[in-house]
Amino acid sequence: MNREAPASVSSAADFQAETGVSDEVVVKLKIYADLLVKWQAKINLVGPDTLPDLWDRHMLDSAQIAPLIAHGNKVVDFGSGAGFPGLVLACLDPTLDVHLVESDQRKCAFLREVNRTAGCGVTIHNARIENLEPLAADVVTSRALASLDKLLAFAEMHSLSTGIYLFLKGKRWSEELTEAEKTWKMRVLHHPSRTDPAGMILELRECTRRHEHLE
Repeated sequence: MNREAPASVSSAADFQAETGVSDEVVVKLKIYADLLVKWQAKINLVGPDTLPDLWDRHMLDSAQIAPLIAHGNKVVDFGSGAGFPGLVLACLDPTLDVHLVESDQRKCAFLREVNRTAGCGVTIHNARIENLEPLAADVVTSRALASLDKLLAFAEMHSLSTGIYLFLKGKRWSEELTEAEKTWKMRVLHHPSRTDPAGMILELRECTRRHEHLE
């Protein structure tokens, strides 16, 4: 995918044209989207005002980080909610070992239904992040869950020392990064969001707590 602003993505066909994914992937994502609309009437999975823009605000927003993840990686998605970005990533690349972490039982029921119906092959953990045994992820992802400083503390618990973190952040990403850098040392790569003009994907590597280096 290029980094330019995409054309309007308002349907599965638009999404396929924009991303170049296979027909098989589109079938899975359409099943996902249909179930999301159906379940949204019962439980609040996404902001109601974002539902008309589902393919852009959620599907494409999640898919844009796929090129940053190596095939076969173990991916742990914190606070998966309705499955963004983790469930989309699993649909796009079946070689990934994707783990969705979500504490809300009703949202987990939704995730299980999509996983079963669309054949996404993910592992779903209905638990709080801090209560899980370490998951030893190659890649940690999260979207709209917590501050960057808090995400780094969670990621430290569940990633390999060589792991990378991919966090989708909104307009306050720079402030969050400045605050987090008071506690953490890290190598930061910036990827402008394809779906949010003010947003940024933060790719973080070699993350360590600063107090470990004070002597």
